[in-house]
Amino acid sequence: MSDGRACFDREREAPVSRFPTVRMRRLRRTPALRRAFAETRLDPAGLVLPVFVKAGLDAPQPVASMPGVRQHTTASVVELAQEAVAAGVGGMILFGIPANKDAEGTTGWDPAGPVPTAARAVRDAVGDGLVLWADVCQCEYTDHGHCGPLDDRGTVINDAAVEAYVRDALTYAEAGVDLVAPSGMMDGQVAAIRGGLDGAGFEDVGIVAYAAKYASAFYGPFRDAAESTMAEGDRASHQMDPANRREAVRELDLDVAEGADALMVKPALPYLDVLADARARHDLPLAAYQVSGEYAMVAAAAARGWIDGAAAMRESVLSIRRAGADLVLTYAAIELARDSA
Repeated sequence: MSDGRACFDREREAPVSRFPTVRMRRLRRTPALRRAFAETRLDPAGLVLPVFVKAGLDAPQPVASMPGVRQHTTASVVELAQEAVAAGVGGMILFGIPANKDAEGTTGWDPAGPVPTAARAVRDAVGDGLVLWADVCQCEYTDHGHCGPLDDRGTVINDAAVEAYVRDALTYAEAGVDLVAPSGMMDGQVAAIRGGLDGAGFEDVGIVAYAAKYASAFYGPFRDAAESTMAEGDRASHQMDPANRREAVRELDLDVAEGADALMVKPALPYLDVLADARARHDLPLAAYQVSGEYAMVAAAAARGWIDGAAAMRESVLSIRRAGADLVLTYAAIELARDSA
């Protein structure tokens, strides 16, 4: 035959392919084969659970825009930390909601504030069984919802915000966190925090820099949970423009030069190209934050029966890992860790 479909072997009396067939399906045939040849895996140790702790609560309160997520008391944070450790989750990052706010966000560095209080309690309860992070920014602590004190035009004053971040970081370090994560996107914040920590004897506390954090529309549910919605204006003057990819390279390079121990891209799924660029350029540990809007879209669609929520959440986080993230911050950390066990 001349058409290449098959020829006939007269001795065996069986059709023989003229050309060898590449069988891509051989390694996909069973769940065990697919597991064995998976290129990317979800390691529970690489998952970080974001947690909101609010002063003055008597019991955990649901966040309406984030199904399954709650604002916590110190006691319920401890319970959640123990649950995370049992599931194998690697870390927890704390966000605080204070009883009182002011224009400078001074309750951010109050030793009796929600984050230091929760950090000490979690450390006492689980020891070193969990890597304990603290987010560093003023947006939860200012009465206007911005990331630091404002000038007369309503713009965040860079150096004043950075001074506040250093105070926050020192307070959290004193409370026993392993890592501080400055998220305000102020110029020079990593260098200032590193200097402050080292000068106070906290050389062992690491810095995870929100190095490429975009002014994203996906933060809405977080602002409900953290009670950090801005009274007016936006954060476009300091967070990155979603249109820009090359600019992220400069941001990442600057934070490495300033002494960051790890880097972060936020949000994650809409910025997988930026995440892949970061992985290709830098050898530091790389984190990505599956932010509230990403999580809420999956959770809301699942609640309506439109998608398989567990499968979609896993696929989403797996794609973030595949793009290069070593660590993924996700509100689904405990569920994903259990499914990966």
